[in-house]
Amino acid sequence: MEGREGIRAVLSARYRDSPTADQKVNAEKSRYVLHETADPGVFIAEIDAVPETGGVAETLSIVQIFRVRDGQIAMIRDYFAPEHAG
Repeated sequence: MEGREGIRAVLSARYRDSPTADQKVNAEKSRYVLHETADPGVFIAEIDAVPETGGVAETLSIVQIFRVRDGQIAMIRDYFAPEHAG
């Protein structure tokens, strides 16, 4: 994915067509930790998102690396274990 519109198009299609599209993330059970790096334009987020469907919750652990330039996100790298996604 490249650029704002490219990211929006791919993600909206993925979630719209997903069999788990009716999932809602439980914000009270979800957690995140932000890590600063030696580079002030880079930070790392560890996220444990807890999506629920019909009262059933599972934790999806994600690591995202962000590169910020001029106050805008210039790059995101997203890592997760697919066997735990949905």
